[in-house]
Amino acid sequence: MAYHVLVVDDEKLIVKGIKFSLEQDGMEVTPAYDGEEALQLIKDSSFDLIVLDVMLPKMDGLQVCQQVREFSQVPIIMVTAKGEDMDKIMGLEYGADDYITKPFNILELKARIKAILRRSVKKVPVDGASKNVLKARELELSYDSRRVFIQEKEVNLTAKEFDLLELLMENPGKVYSREKLLDTVWGYDYPGDVRTVDVHVRRLREKIEANPSEPKYIFTKWGVGYYFN
Repeated sequence: MAYHVLVVDDEKLIVKGIKFSLEQDGMEVTPAYDGEEALQLIKDSSFDLIVLDVMLPKMDGLQVCQQVREFSQVPIIMVTAKGEDMDKIMGLEYGADDYITKPFNILELKARIKAILRRSVKKVPVDGASKNVLKARELELSYDSRRVFIQEKEVNLTAKEFDLLELLMENPGKVYSREKLLDTVWGYDYPGDVRTVDVHVRRLREKIEANPSEPKYIFTKWGVGYYFN
């Protein structure tokens, strides 16, 4: 079944180019040209991934991303024409899974899309099958539904936050460098930088730790990386 991707940008030539390229790979692409249109499409339809420009008319991409995260964990790649690191990090703080800066090579964008889609396919539970879970004190991760619970209350994670937590929980005590996490969770062909990992770890701690500054699940090994206790 073909992946369905929403591409949001007010520059129609950019949307047309991305649409053509992704369709060459067998994906279904829906275009949108402003933030309000994009948000309504996301509410009305089901997408496997969203490519979302930051600078949009009617509602900017950060606002769209923030509102989408209130009801959906669909993977989002933010696109920005700005080069400042803060703009990139802001996109991740608002719940994006990745970012890419204009001008970009379409092959790089496709590599990021494919890396996220490979890791974001939800496992469908088999009827009558026992729940396949990982547990650590009050924390519970379900492989089948890709859902996470703290004291039986669900925590909404993005696709990459789930993948990151899954890897760390499966290997308790093992210290992963930021580079190793980037390679393993985002993929060896992922062209991003290690600050993406730091933002995701911080955001994950804010969601699963009672006190993120004094974590009891995800720890930092200073100068080395991160590990799950």
